[in-house]
Amino acid sequence: MLKYHHFCNSIQDVLNIVNNLKRHSDSIYISRMKQQIARIFPILESLKVYKQKDLQGDLSAGLTVGIMLIPQGMAYAMLAGLEPIHGLYAVTVPLLLYAIFGTSRQLAVGPVAMVSLLTAAGIATLGAESPESYLVYALTLAFMVGLIQFGMGIMRLGFVVNFLSHPVINGFTSAAAIIIGLSQVKHLFRINLPNSEHFQEMILAIFQNISDIHWLTFGIGILGIFIIKYGKKIHSAFPAPLVAVIAGISLVWAFDLSGQGVRIVGSVPSGLPGFSMPSFDWDSWKALLPIAMTISLVGFAESFAVAKTIQSKHKNYRLDANQELVALGMANFGAAFFKGYPVTGGFSRTAVNNQAGAKTTLSSVFSALLVIMTLLFFTELFYNLPNAILAAVVLVAVSGLIDLKEPILLWKKDKTDFTMLLATFLITLTLGIETGIIAGMLLSLLLVIYRASTPHMAQLGRIPGTNVFRNIQRFDNLEVRPDLLMVRIDGPIYFANIAFIKNKMDKWLMERKNQVKMIVFNMESITHIDSSGAHELNEWIQDWRKEGIDVCVSSIKGPVRDILNRWGLMQQVGPDHIFVDDNTALDSFDDNLDPDTLERYSPYALQSNLKKN
Repeated sequence: MLKYHHFCNSIQDVLNIVNNLKRHSDSIYISRMKQQIARIFPILESLKVYKQKDLQGDLSAGLTVGIMLIPQGMAYAMLAGLEPIHGLYAVTVPLLLYAIFGTSRQLAVGPVAMVSLLTAAGIATLGAESPESYLVYALTLAFMVGLIQFGMGIMRLGFVVNFLSHPVINGFTSAAAIIIGLSQVKHLFRINLPNSEHFQEMILAIFQNISDIHWLTFGIGILGIFIIKYGKKIHSAFPAPLVAVIAGISLVWAFDLSGQGVRIVGSVPSGLPGFSMPSFDWDSWKALLPIAMTISLVGFAESFAVAKTIQSKHKNYRLDANQELVALGMANFGAAFFKGYPVTGGFSRTAVNNQAGAKTTLSSVFSALLVIMTLLFFTELFYNLPNAILAAVVLVAVSGLIDLKEPILLWKKDKTDFTMLLATFLITLTLGIETGIIAGMLLSLLLVIYRASTPHMAQLGRIPGTNVFRNIQRFDNLEVRPDLLMVRIDGPIYFANIAFIKNKMDKWLMERKNQVKMIVFNMESITHIDSSGAHELNEWIQDWRKEGIDVCVSSIKGPVRDILNRWGLMQQVGPDHIFVDDNTALDSFDDNLDPDTLERYSPYALQSNLKKN
């Protein structure tokens, strides 16, 4: 009976352990699920710690940016070749979707000048037969951009944007800003200009038609530029674009300026955007794919750059590049299915959002609600809005994108990057937006390849009276022996740079005029050797030794030592030719290294599969 009692207790103990393990497992599972949900919906993380005092900042920022979005959205839609109302549609559902999925708490998503121009440039080649077919192309483009960005985010390809270097983005942005500005001249002057994205064609057309300028329209446009440009000097929260819009509408209404030739927006549909469908025609997709790729990369680069800049001022959250791609993809899906066009994060609106006190993405929700209220009740007020005022909004916005300081700085500091900036700028300006960004990416990639294939190499000499060795090109009065070539390679040895390394070595050996008796390879800066590098290194060692030049190596990192062991190069070099530092190698060369010390280092040379250091 006692044994039975003990047995039952044992069974109960086992059941308790199993239940505890199950509860623990369930707890871990629930915790992981919560973390996964928080990653997918970052807004939940910010709402979890939301404070009542945050509401004032979010509400103030949301209303301020919402006021900016109304004239900007309409102006940028016109720049994209669409009716102004689609600019307002593009800041409703897309803005709400980014607020849910985005990791930046201050980024203001919507139409921007660059993406609007790229949209117009991409669709112009398709020859849309009517405004309706043009809109379908815009919806299709937004869907494709969303698909590319969402897919890149899911596959964690946020690093791809790194191939757009800062000089390339700077040159591209400045050139595109000039093209955008010139495209608005026809609305500012009310003259007929061809739809072109080539600087030379636009300048020629402006000079040919400058005599047809409509001075009343030009005057309204200049007034709008003045208000928007200098209104901020009154107060940082002064809604300058909205004031310019009100001034333009008031002048047209009071003096019947539309009857005197001033072109106005006209009827703006009221109500929320209805459901729309992009086209899934394969020919349209093939034609739009290059511009969709361009918008995806440029839009993300612009958005993530401003998000990083603002996030550096706030340490209470972290940006996730891949989640940002997902969020922008979702925002563009929203644009595609609700009569918008491609969107991304904007510089000026994000800066205003941050300055106005935005704490979370709820500020974007408030901005979207203000635009929705406008769509429901106030669109009739925009009937008399002059096109020249919308042109003024765009002109002032893009004027801040032209950066003159960066090229001057690069000219002084880095001629290679200056050349890349200038090349991208000129190609974009003369050959078009799409060609410019593709050329910029290729230039960035070529520069990466060039730098990877030409690693820094240094001949080393000893500082007198020390055991320290330095580059003989950078330091004076180093001890350099003509019979000893001590070399350091700063980078991996692999298929792309082995020819460069060998040519440099041959050049240095020729300069020594056959005096070299020993080559010491300092490997402290070598991070990897591939199969091609290992094969070539083996050939070099054999050839040099046939010529009477011995070879030893020093300062090998653990991972590189493992690679050399794997390819048999440690045996090829010889355990007695492998040293922990340059000074020991030099002592061995001078026969100053005693046999006991050499024997102590030999096991180090032969060891493989050591713990990686």
